Amino acid sequence: MQSVSGEAWVAIDLLNHKLDRAFDHIDAGGAGSVARGDLLGLGARVLVGFGESPTSVTGSGLVDGFDAIWAALADALGRDRDARLSREDFRDGMRAAFVAGDRYEPVFRPVTVTVAGLCDPDGDGLIGPREFRTMLSAFGTAYDDVDAAFDRLDRAGRGRLTVDGLVVAARQYYTGEDPNAAGNWLFGPL
Repeated sequence: MQSVSGEAWVAIDLLNHKLDRAFDHIDAGGAGSVARGDLLGLGARVLVGFGESPTSVTGSGLVDGFDAIWAALADALGRDRDARLSREDFRDGMRAAFVAGDRYEPVFRPVTVTVAGLCDPDGDGLIGPREFRTMLSAFGTAYDDVDAAFDRLDRAGRGRLTVDGLVVAARQYYTGEDPNAAGNWLFGPL
């Protein structure tokens, strides 16, 4: 039997905690399980926050991207795409599809790029605190946690985040086990 070191347990617990928070972003009503419509609801909250129509090119791309994430989760679990997922199912599906599996780059990353792009309305590659707050509000982040998150991600102290940096932070958050990664703070303190 193989043992797991203390550091490995910390990493597993950290990722589980982050994935549980991601589950809560989707389970906005607190039902204890999520379905495809709940994930699409998160996408709708993001679009509404930024005043983007779901029928625009960006909006339909985001909706399609959230739908692809759900399909990857369901496929990784061998479930029907209309199934409801428990918190544990969600963790297992995220790990299978996006952490250990090969679906992050082709499926999850494009959604993070689209969301980060919504945070950069003038296309200069920079995200200010107001746009960051809009994004985190859609995910249900507590108002007081947004500033702490922004400050942790703004490692240079410039008062701006980069779009590329936000995409990297998302990958660290959803797949990373490094307790020192800045992306752990994407949605505020853990």
